[in-house]
Amino acid sequence: MTTAEIREGFLRYFEREGHLRIPSASLVPFEDDPSVLLTIAGMQPLKSYFLGQSQPPAPRMTSSQKCFRTLDIDQVGRTARHLTFFEMLGNFSIGDYFKDDAIRFGFELSTEVLGFDPEQIWITVFEGMDGVPADDEALEKWVEMGIPRDRIQRLGEADNFWKAGPTGPCGPNTELYLDRGPDFGPDGGPVTGTDRFLEFWNLVFMQYDRAEDGTLTTLPAKNIDTGAGLERLAAILQDKQTVFETDGFRPLVAWAEQASGRAYATDPRVDRAMRVLADHGRAMAFLAADGVRPGNEGRDYILRRIIRRAVSEGAYLGLEPARITGLVDAVADGYGDAYPELLSERSEVIDTVGAEAEQFARTLEQGTRLLEEVLGRSRGGGVISGDDAFRLHDTYGFPLDLTRDAAEEHGLAVDEEGFDRLMGDQRDRARAAGRRGTGVDRQAAEALAARSPVAQFVGYDQLEVVTTVTAVQDLGGTEALAKLATSPFYAEGGGQVPDHGWITGNSGTAEVLDVLRLGDDQVLRIAVDGDLPEGAEVTARVDAAARHATQANHTGTHVLGWALRAVLGDGVRQAGSYVGPDKLRFDFTHRGRIEPDDLAEIERRVNDRVAEDSPVLATVMPRADADSLGAIGLFEEKYGEVVRVVQAGEFSTELCGGCHVTRTGEIGPMVIVSEGSTGAATRRIEAVTGLAAVKHLRAREAALAAEVAQRDERIHALEADLRRARSGRVDVASVAAAAEDLGGARVLAAEVEAAEMDELLQLTDRVKQAVGPGAAVVLGAVADGKALLVANFDDAAQAAGLSASDVMREVAPVVGGGGGGKPGMARAGGKDPSRMAQAIERAWGVLRQPAG
Repeated sequence: MTTAEIREGFLRYFEREGHLRIPSASLVPFEDDPSVLLTIAGMQPLKSYFLGQSQPPAPRMTSSQKCFRTLDIDQVGRTARHLTFFEMLGNFSIGDYFKDDAIRFGFELSTEVLGFDPEQIWITVFEGMDGVPADDEALEKWVEMGIPRDRIQRLGEADNFWKAGPTGPCGPNTELYLDRGPDFGPDGGPVTGTDRFLEFWNLVFMQYDRAEDGTLTTLPAKNIDTGAGLERLAAILQDKQTVFETDGFRPLVAWAEQASGRAYATDPRVDRAMRVLADHGRAMAFLAADGVRPGNEGRDYILRRIIRRAVSEGAYLGLEPARITGLVDAVADGYGDAYPELLSERSEVIDTVGAEAEQFARTLEQGTRLLEEVLGRSRGGGVISGDDAFRLHDTYGFPLDLTRDAAEEHGLAVDEEGFDRLMGDQRDRARAAGRRGTGVDRQAAEALAARSPVAQFVGYDQLEVVTTVTAVQDLGGTEALAKLATSPFYAEGGGQVPDHGWITGNSGTAEVLDVLRLGDDQVLRIAVDGDLPEGAEVTARVDAAARHATQANHTGTHVLGWALRAVLGDGVRQAGSYVGPDKLRFDFTHRGRIEPDDLAEIERRVNDRVAEDSPVLATVMPRADADSLGAIGLFEEKYGEVVRVVQAGEFSTELCGGCHVTRTGEIGPMVIVSEGSTGAATRRIEAVTGLAAVKHLRAREAALAAEVAQRDERIHALEADLRRARSGRVDVASVAAAAEDLGGARVLAAEVEAAEMDELLQLTDRVKQAVGPGAAVVLGAVADGKALLVANFDDAAQAAGLSASDVMREVAPVVGGGGGGKPGMARAGGKDPSRMAQAIERAWGVLRQPAG
C-alpha cells in the first residue's frame, strides 16, 4: 500500500463507521494554545471538545493531522527513526463510544484494512497507578476479540498512560504492536523493549483532565483519542527497514542524490545528511505553508533552526545554500494532493526558505573563519572548549553537529558538557528576563532610554525611514536593546501588538523582535547579525504585510464595536482587546449569552460597513473637541488634553492611538470564529479578516462538505438496509417449493417483490440455492413502474440443455422489453409491468419445453 492509500483507507474505514472526516488543523495552534508551540498530536486541535468547552461538529470524527515534535531535532539523521514532522492518523469519540468499540475498530482496521496477521499482533494495557486502577476492562475486550492472554502485557504510566502535554486531557491507553519475527530479536513481547515488537497504534481512553499541580479530574464525558503514525505504518506495510525508504520519503532522498551526485546507503555520513534533508525538507515546507516565519523566538526559531541545519547538512554534500529550496518543490509535488496549502503557498514558502538560507550562508562564511581559528588553537589540547562551541552556535548559528563534524575530521573532541551548561545558563537568563519588556529587559530599557532624546515615532505614515542609532545595550548572545532617533515601529499598546521588522546598516543587520513602550518613548529589542554601533546611520523597515494585516484587524475591532452596540445596545463597553496580524479579539461587557441570530446579525452589519468602503480618518484634537464628537474611549485608559480620534465613516468615532487602514474596504471580509464568556458579565469575540477570513471560510466549507458527504453515505447505507429488510420479507422457501423436476433440472418461474434490479439479482441467488442442484430460476418484479426480469441457472441446469439467455429472449418481449446475458445469468427490463403475470406464464412454458 502506498502512503496515500494507507491514509485514505484509514479515513474511509472510519467514515463507514459513522465518523466525520475533518481536515488537518494548522501546525500553529489556532487558539494559540499556551501548552504547546506547535500541534503535537491528532487530538491537540480538539482539546476544547474533549474538555467540554465547545460543541464538536460530530460526536465521531477522524483525521490525518499534521504534527511536529521538537525534542529530538538534533537526533534526526543520526538515527533512522527520529522525525520532526509527521502525520498522525486518528479516530475520536466525544462522549459517544468508548473502550468496546474503540478496541473493535482497532482490531478490524488492523486486520481487514491494513491486512496484519492477527497472530502477529501483541497488546499492552495500563497496569494502574495511585488513584487510577488497572485497565482490566480493555484486557478482557482484547481477549474477546481473539487476542490470547499471553500476548497481552501490562505496562505502567510511562508507557500506557497518555497525555497531550503537561496539562489537559489524558487517560489510560492500550497499544497495538506487530511482532516482526525472530530476525529482529528474541521473543517475549513488547515489555522486552526490542525492535522486534513495533508499536503501530495507540488507543487512548480519555477520562481525565490534568491540572498544573498534577491533579486528575474526571471529564464530563468519556472520550476516545487514537493515534497511528502514518510514516511508521508505511514502513511496515511496504516492508522497509526505515521510513526514509518508503514512498513518502524516497522522492526527497532521490532529490538529495540527484542534487549532490552522491548515493544513499553507501556511506553512513552521507546517509545522515540525506535523512536530515528529507525530514527537514518536509518540516520547513509544512511549517512555512502554515504561516511560520524564521525568527529568534518560539516556533519561529524552530523553523530557523530547521532551515539552518538543512543548509549545514547540504553543505556537507556540496550543495549551495539556495539549492535547498528544491526540497520545497519536492514536498509540494509529493504531498500537494493531500495538503493543497503546499501548492497555494509554494512561491511564498520558497521565498521564505531561500531568504533564510542565504542569510545563514553569509553568517556561515563568517563563522567558518572563526571555526578555523578555534580548530587551530584546539589542536594542542585535543578538545574544542564548550565556550568556543557555544560562541559558534550563539553568535553565528552554527549547529553543534557542524562543529562536532569539523572536530572529528581534525581528530578533536568537543566539550559538549560545557556547551550544554552554557545553553542552560542562556535559557535561565531568558526565563528570568521574561517577555514583552518585563523584568530585567524593562529596567535595562528604561536606563537605555534615558541616555538619549525621545524617539520620534513616524510609523503612522512611514514604514521605512533612514535614521540613526542613538543608544545600544548588549543583552548577551545576539540580542540587544537599541534606540533610534526616528522610528517607524509601533510599540505595543491599546491591544495592538508591536511591529516586527528589520534594521540595516553598513556593518550589520538586525531583526526587530519587540518594541517596548516607555511613556512617549520607545526602545527596541533586536537580534543583531554583525554590528550596529551607536551613531550608525541605518534603514529601519517595518514588516509591511504583518502591519497591514494588523491595521485591518484594528479597524475591524472598531467596526465590530459599533455593530455590537447596534445589535446588543449601548450598554456594551470594550473591556480589552488583542489586535495582531493573525486575528482580533474583542472583550466587552454584556450580561447573558448572545443568541446565534444576534451573532450572525453582528457579523452581517460589520461586513455591510466594510462593503461601503467608508474613509477612515485619524485626527489629533483637544479632548473637549473629541467629547463634542461623541468619541468613545476605554474606561480604564487615562487620556491627556490632546487626543487622537479615529473616525470610520459617520458611524464610529473612538479615541485610539493605534494603526488603521485608510478605508473600511481594506479590512476585507470578517468572520467571527468564536464567542463566549470570560467572566461575570464579560464576553469575548474572536474574528479573522481578509485572507485569514477567506481561509477560514474555505476550511468551514470543507468541513461542511465532509459532513454532507457523510450524511449522504449514511442515507445510502440506510437505503441498503431497507432493501435488505424488504428482501428478507420474501419467503424464499415457499417460492422455491414451487420448483418442478424436469429432465435433470429443477425449473421455477415466479413473481416476487423487489425495489430494484440489484435486489432482484440477490433474491434469485437465494432462491436458486434453496431450489438445490439443477436450479433454473426465473423471477420477475415490478419496481418504479417498470418490469424487471432475471434468469439464474446453475451449471447442472445448463448441462441439462437450459440457457438463461435463450429463456430471456422469449420472455422479455412479453413486457415490452429486451435483455440478454449468458447461459448462466440473464436480465431484462420492460416498459409494460401490467403484463408481468403473462411473462411469468411464458417463462414456465419455455422452461417446460423439451431441450434440444
